[in-house]
Amino acid sequence: MRILITGGNGQLGNQWVNYLNKQGVEFISLPSSDLDITDHEDVRRVLNNLKPNHIINCAAYTNVDNAETEKEKAFAVNAYGVKNLADYCASKGIKLVHFSTDYVFSGTEEDHVENPKGYTEHHPTNPVNVYGESKLAGEKAILESDCNYLIIRISWLCGKYGQNFVKTMLRLASERDELSVVNDQYGCPTFAENVVKNTWELSVQNISGIYHLSSLGKITWFDFAKEIFTQSGSEVNLEPVDSSEFPTKAKRPAFSLLNTQKIANIPNISLINWKEGLKNMLAELES
Repeated sequence: MRILITGGNGQLGNQWVNYLNKQGVEFISLPSSDLDITDHEDVRRVLNNLKPNHIINCAAYTNVDNAETEKEKAFAVNAYGVKNLADYCASKGIKLVHFSTDYVFSGTEEDHVENPKGYTEHHPTNPVNVYGESKLAGEKAILESDCNYLIIRISWLCGKYGQNFVKTMLRLASERDELSVVNDQYGCPTFAENVVKNTWELSVQNISGIYHLSSLGKITWFDFAKEIFTQSGSEVNLEPVDSSEFPTKAKRPAFSLLNTQKIANIPNISLINWKEGLKNMLAELES
């Protein structure tokens, strides 16, 4: 298996590099500066030279709020760039592993009531912001390319590398005695270490299709923050508030829980409770 990791300098890309090094697996990891997936000719030139047979795409535009005013940039990476990879993979018989998001769904209160265990892979998509639209366009580009693909949808991603909610809360806890966190958006965090471990297991088993992957549980951002401070021993007075208290450029889903039953049925898949995932991440940050 000749593995290429695109976007190797990002949150997931760095986690892949760390994991595959520990497994003793040979791979090539390229930052966006060495492979611009938005450039059709650059994709063909680099991939023709490297000749991978397995591509793990970690390149992504992930700034949800900025996407509202940088739509072209978001679509360039999340949609057109993904199309370049998918079309190349289809022409060369290469397996493409790609990461998508819970934000492809509308996240309405009605969906919350009708799908208390979360969105399944077959639930109709209907994103409410530009970021979600761009990620969904990337999914569609993969499906239309007819390449051999594995799409993993993840939610509330956190990990050792890059910026994320856990790191933000830890930083704020060192700066403030009081914090307000929204308590009306439901979902569940996904931890990068667990994402990589389980995605690699799917790859080893040569499994294809669309799968949802997150930790086990259903919480709000307030619940998450409270547990972060509990586990880290941070003394912060935490106040639950409605999302209306924190207006943002991009609309956020009120409900974005992913149903993980499909992936749980696969042998050797290890789903963890979100509190355990947080414990593991905090230990990673200290190592």
